[in-house]
Amino acid sequence: MSENESGQNNDLLNALNSVEEVKIGDVVKGEVLDIDDDKQVIVGIEGTGVEGVVPLRELSTTHIDDINDAVKVGDKLDLVVVSKIGNDKEGGSYLLSHRRIEARKVWDDIQKKADDGVEIEAPVTQVVKGGLVVDAGVRGFIPASMIEDRYVEDLNAYKDQTLKLKIIEVNPAENRLILSHKAVVQEENAVKREELMSHLTAGDVVEGTVARLTNFGAFVDLGGVDGLVHVSEIAYEHVNKPSDKLKVGEKINVKVLSIDEDRGRISLSLKQTLPGPWDDIEEKAPAGSVLDGTVKRLTDFGAFVEVFPGVEGLVHISQISHKHIDNPSDVLKTGDQIKVKVLEVHPDAHRLALSIKALEEAPKSEPKQRNTRNNRSSANSYKNDAPEESTGFTLGDLIGNELKGSQEDDEK
Repeated sequence: MSENESGQNNDLLNALNSVEEVKIGDVVKGEVLDIDDDKQVIVGIEGTGVEGVVPLRELSTTHIDDINDAVKVGDKLDLVVVSKIGNDKEGGSYLLSHRRIEARKVWDDIQKKADDGVEIEAPVTQVVKGGLVVDAGVRGFIPASMIEDRYVEDLNAYKDQTLKLKIIEVNPAENRLILSHKAVVQEENAVKREELMSHLTAGDVVEGTVARLTNFGAFVDLGGVDGLVHVSEIAYEHVNKPSDKLKVGEKINVKVLSIDEDRGRISLSLKQTLPGPWDDIEEKAPAGSVLDGTVKRLTDFGAFVEVFPGVEGLVHISQISHKHIDNPSDVLKTGDQIKVKVLEVHPDAHRLALSIKALEEAPKSEPKQRNTRNNRSSANSYKNDAPEESTGFTLGDLIGNELKGSQEDDEK
């Protein structure tokens, strides 16, 4: 063998010996040699003399529509060796991944943020059973119970939204990342609540948004803090359920009734921001006018009839019929729709004196009541059964007609 040939052999042996062995899990540098059918990238692994393949799915942690937009021939990529392909010991190919390199960096970054208590932002990419999937560089999951500080009925409303999130659990080995939007909302609301409580006082009228409805009332968002409008404070008239009057998302003005700082509760009223039912009652129901009404309550001394929402007047038993009746329930029942004539209006006392018989033609002759003792006994029963403070009507209003009739009979 010549000296020249010997030198060439030595160079070849030295070159072969200098080739690094490729091992599963190694991080290597690869140069893009070709793009194969827009589905995978062929790379040469530096320092090894062998080639590897990077499938489209292993190029990036984010979705790629066109592989040519992601890489081009000559690009150099950091890659991790996933597995061996084929049995050619000298030139065998390897399955490589750039996505997993990116993911490692993302996981490291997420872990650091979790350790430092730093929040992250991520878009919702998918709604699944039990929660939301987000793209945080790696797949993240928000359980349904961690979306808001209240029950969420329709998770689809969050699709494509970008949420601020608190990191709850990081486990790269199991590709597990648990996040919470609820924790962020609670912290923000705590700050807002403290600020709101510091300047909000009973009697204030503020604007809010109906956040949710229950059987007992409506919760109104005052700007990060919810207050409760009890069903009895929604309207002056009786409300069966809040959804009859309000809908979620509606903006309303409410009056602050009370603030319980220790329990973080705010009581509100909607009806107290609205015109009162008795406002301008002399214009709406002047004496002599005829109104439609609904019988709301029956007592021994008469019937209470609602003529406007929240406005009731009394039809005294003596004003129900021209005929003598022993009890209003003999003629009327709760819920009856009737017409009444306004006899008297007392705005300050919130009282209306009404009559049914004034709208009916009186008989040609009526027997006179001469039994003064019985009339006065009847008057006493009104007094016992209908105290002034509970009905809004004085003793004179309730029995005036009876006494007047008795006096006329005595004079005759």
